[in-house]
Amino acid sequence: MEVINALGRRKAAIARVYVSEGKGDITINNRPLENYFTLPTLQYIVKQPLELLGVTGQYDVKVNLNGGGFKGQAEALRLGIARALVEINPDDKPKLRAAGFMTRDPREVERKKPGRPKARKRFQFSKR
Repeated sequence: MEVINALGRRKAAIARVYVSEGKGDITINNRPLENYFTLPTLQYIVKQPLELLGVTGQYDVKVNLNGGGFKGQAEALRLGIARALVEINPDDKPKLRAAGFMTRDPREVERKKPGRPKARKRFQFSKR
C-alpha cells in the first residue's frame, strides 16, 4: 500500500497527515504521540477516528504539525486522520461523519478592532 496523505485544519493549526500500513505508530514532527501530546485527553482526541473504526494497530501515521495551540493541533490532526482513512476506505465515511470527525470546525479568532482593547470588548464609558 502506498502512502495516503490528507490535510486537517483547526483555528490556526495545520496538520499534514501521511498514513501507511504498519503497526500503529503515530509520529508527530519526528516525535512519538506520547511525547508530543503529554495530556491523555489530547492523545484520546487524536486516536478517536482510529478507535471508532477499530484500525488502531493497522496503520502508521506520520504528521507534520504547525501553528496554533495544542488543543487546536490535536483537533486538526483528528480531522486529517479521518480524511486519510476515508481516502483508504470510502465506506467508512458515514460512520466518521456521524461521530463528527469529518466536519472542519470553521471558528476562527476574530480580529482586534482599532480603538478597542480586544475584538469586541470596549473601554469603560465615562459620561463625565
